[in-house]
Amino acid sequence: MTAEIELTVNGEVRSATAEARTTLADFLRDDLGLTGTHLGCEHGVCGACTVLVDGLAVRSCLMLAVQARGNDVTTIEGLADGDVFHPVQQGFYDCHSFQCGFCTPGFVMTTVELLTEDPNVDEAEIREALSGNICRCTGYESIIQGVLSAAAKLAEQRP
Repeated sequence: MTAEIELTVNGEVRSATAEARTTLADFLRDDLGLTGTHLGCEHGVCGACTVLVDGLAVRSCLMLAVQARGNDVTTIEGLADGDVFHPVQQGFYDCHSFQCGFCTPGFVMTTVELLTEDPNVDEAEIREALSGNICRCTGYESIIQGVLSAAAKLAEQRP
């Protein structure tokens, strides 16, 4: 059974026909060509597939594309403004937060939600918020520093 799926992705209305059982991750990657959303465990454990749905961090491997119809989805591709990184991307870049980069999109999207809710987070809150994302390359310290750097950048932008 197929379904017509229309949603807003990175500010643009997009639609495609997909099997009703297609995950949002597969829909984004295979039907819309947005391969920045990575698939790791496909069980919602690793966090690599995290995207924002109406501003909330969601494991796109656990959500069906039909469930996202009519919603606003933001992927890693939708954060930068042309050649200018989003403050979270810039903070991670400045702090060399990642090695292989496979988990990066999930960490970035989780951090965007975190800092949108509360830009004045402390290290304990960051660790708690990111506890559902797995990185096999780093010791997480550079990731925490990247989040703190991003929080400072966002604070500079606020009135």
